[in-house]
Amino acid sequence: MPRSPCCGGIFDWDTAQKRVAELNQRAEDPALWNDPAAAQKIMRERTHLQSAIDEYGRLERSVDDALTLAELGEAEGDEASLTEAEGQLRQLRAEASKRELESLLSGEADINDCYLEVHAGAGGTEAQDWALMLLRMYVRWAEMHDYKVEWLEESPGEEAGLKSATIKIAGTNAFGWLKTESGVHRLVRISPFDSQSRRHTSFGSVWVYPVVDDNIEVEIKDVDLAIDTMRSGGAGGQHVNKTESAIRITHIPTGIVVKCQADRSQHRNRATAMAMLKARLFELELKKREAQSAEIEAAKSDIGWGHQIRSYVLQPYQMVKDLRTGVETSATQAVLDGDIDEFLSAALAQRIQSAA
Repeated sequence: MPRSPCCGGIFDWDTAQKRVAELNQRAEDPALWNDPAAAQKIMRERTHLQSAIDEYGRLERSVDDALTLAELGEAEGDEASLTEAEGQLRQLRAEASKRELESLLSGEADINDCYLEVHAGAGGTEAQDWALMLLRMYVRWAEMHDYKVEWLEESPGEEAGLKSATIKIAGTNAFGWLKTESGVHRLVRISPFDSQSRRHTSFGSVWVYPVVDDNIEVEIKDVDLAIDTMRSGGAGGQHVNKTESAIRITHIPTGIVVKCQADRSQHRNRATAMAMLKARLFELELKKREAQSAEIEAAKSDIGWGHQIRSYVLQPYQMVKDLRTGVETSATQAVLDGDIDEFLSAALAQRIQSAA
């Protein structure tokens, strides 16, 4: 049975349980909450570890049950029981493989929540509609995995779709699973906006970066910031307010731009935008560390506009293909509805192998 993972690395089963016992003891100390940030970090690690231990225990029990069913079926010549047991074991094997892969999410920020930005490429309404489709795909993926989605900013297209949007996806390992999605996504289809029904190619870019803890030091000088206020607006309905409270912050040395319009309070939007900027700068530093340690040579181009990672072809045939891993499927509608786990797992496995 796979062993349980721990924050920042992989622990064997005994070590993981000892760590949980240690965290439980620390959680009982009344003085722990004198430092709320440290306390929350401890509680989060404990919850993450205990959840992993419970899940692997469940898998182990399920395997034992399926093997028992198979043995009974074989002893009694019950083909139906054997078939059922084989099906359960195949499903459990797939689950175990995913958990094993998940246990390798040991990067510095893999466990964290994440921000996800989508930007339309050149091409006007067609590309802006594609940006909205991409955003919908990630929102549905998050909902399928019981992650919480918070809409932070969106800029509507002139006729349809989005020029850009930013959401926050909250849940254990959100960044670890989605970090390989940064890059350019290409769509080929018959345009619903073309009166002559011609085939169009559209591009959209995705950028994923981790939400960072308040205790992580990222130096941001006031002189390096350009802060603008604007009226909120967008196609998000209840997700977007319409007041003069939207904030855009530009970090002049890096050219990084973040926007937030989620709240009617300009003060709270500014605080959220600063947290997003801090996260972007932290993610930039992580990229530099990866490149310096040669963990992944391609990291420098992961977020480049010219770095295409996946093609979604709806016409003249149905195919979604990841250009990095070679994984492909003809179930295009399922993918656009959020079924992207196969692509995430393959890209993550490739990155881990490259870092080995």
